[in-house]
Amino acid sequence: MRPAKHTVLHTFAAHIKARPKAVFLALDGRLNPGTGAGSAYLADPDAFFIVAQGGWWYRAEYRVVPDEYGSNLEHVILSVAQRGEKAALATGRRVIQTAPLVFHDLVKSLRAELE
Repeated sequence: MRPAKHTVLHTFAAHIKARPKAVFLALDGRLNPGTGAGSAYLADPDAFFIVAQGGWWYRAEYRVVPDEYGSNLEHVILSVAQRGEKAALATGRRVIQTAPLVFHDLVKSLRAELE
């Protein structure tokens, strides 16, 4: 569940011609920071849903949605700063600016592996 106070900064979507479980496992393999990481990470394989939250402002959500031709990958970047929203945007400026290219590269690598 998202925090009550949040701002959606970016939303992305792409289609991958692979079953949801395969997409989810490949995504989890790329995103999971492992134990001891300085960020919160939740992967729910039953819901095909991943949340990565780093620091005080940043939250990334990934959802794999099945369809008859494969899977739709949905990605949302949120600011979850409970105060200091302007500081959060300044702090995360680079993440926000590079997000479209980072998502494109992620989808490209998933397609290369799974399609």
